[in-house]
Amino acid sequence: MSPSNLKNLDTIPAGRLGLIPLESCASLGAHVNDWLVKWRSERREEEDSSLAFEGYRRDSYLIDVNTPRFGSGEAKGVINESVRGDDIYIMVDVCNYSMTYRIAKYTNLMSPDDHFQDLKRVIAAIGGKARRINVIMPYLYESRQSIRKNRESLDCANALQELVNMGVENILTFDAHDARVQNSTPLHGFETVPSSYQFIKALLKCEDDLRIDNENFMIISPDEGSMNRAIYLANVLKVDMGMFYRRRDYSKKVSGLHPVVAHEFLGPKVAGKDVIIIDDMISSGDTMLEVAELLKSRQVRKIFLCSTFGLFTEGLEKFDTAYEKGLIDRVLTTNLAYQSPELLSRPYYVSCDMSKYIALLIDTLNHDLSISRLLNPVDRITRCVNNYKKEHGQSV
Repeated sequence: MSPSNLKNLDTIPAGRLGLIPLESCASLGAHVNDWLVKWRSERREEEDSSLAFEGYRRDSYLIDVNTPRFGSGEAKGVINESVRGDDIYIMVDVCNYSMTYRIAKYTNLMSPDDHFQDLKRVIAAIGGKARRINVIMPYLYESRQSIRKNRESLDCANALQELVNMGVENILTFDAHDARVQNSTPLHGFETVPSSYQFIKALLKCEDDLRIDNENFMIISPDEGSMNRAIYLANVLKVDMGMFYRRRDYSKKVSGLHPVVAHEFLGPKVAGKDVIIIDDMISSGDTMLEVAELLKSRQVRKIFLCSTFGLFTEGLEKFDTAYEKGLIDRVLTTNLAYQSPELLSRPYYVSCDMSKYIALLIDTLNHDLSISRLLNPVDRITRCVNNYKKEHGQSV
């Protein structure tokens, strides 16, 4: 959706816009800021000279913040300018494993716990002086620990309650592992934003021989957990979908889990088709690569792995091998989580930029307008696919 189509000035801003990307999210935050500066500098309305629009157009919306540490490893949040009355948007990437801090003579890698603590330090430094605090946490902290299967902690729910108890009004995340965790904070804003449009847009940009129709294309869910994402995208593209489910041996446990005996496929024939395997994250990548190998044995033409968060916790070697063997053609993930230089250099890797989308969400929320139309990208995906078909001489 183009920002020019938004009637942002129909409502006054909730407060002067302030953007705080923590160091873990500095690069993405800088791109978001660039979009906001560009859009608002192009707007010319009589109202923007009024007091309600004070500070509406600026060279930068970034707030000077840092989180220095003592020699013991303890830290504090410091805000170096006034944020009184501002509408604050704090961005944090809890999966950025490239950052370090010192404890005495040792160097520690920052964990998700450390990033979450820094987020709370900045909120505490604001001290309730901002008009509104919004948190943009692309990868939802502890989202994989959202349900209780045994005597376990419910870390994600606890974290969300901590944030709202500190004064956070809105929490935006992307493709939450289980969006039902929002039940832990029912009286506060919680949105899980899809990345479907960015995947399709990036894929069509780098591939010029695709036919997006029911005879030539298909969406695959690698397991039961991604069914909703696959069903949604398949319905929007008007193509078939299939899924794999894990057949487990529930008579024993290995490393605390029931071992997977086999991956079973449910769906129509896939021979000769191009397929997207879609999931919320690539952690080790074992499941996606096993599914890709099984699909190749069924004579699939091209395989594209799409995942919102590319964590690659066990490195890239297995993906390199799969690419060399022809098991996969592209790996698409967003820039919502840290991307290593090694990942960006891979010939099969495609980065899906989310900065414009985030800026659009912030711009809309700052004017207290509904973002519901931004959370359902059906029209944008349809328009993107139709344009691709026209450019390649295909019937729409």
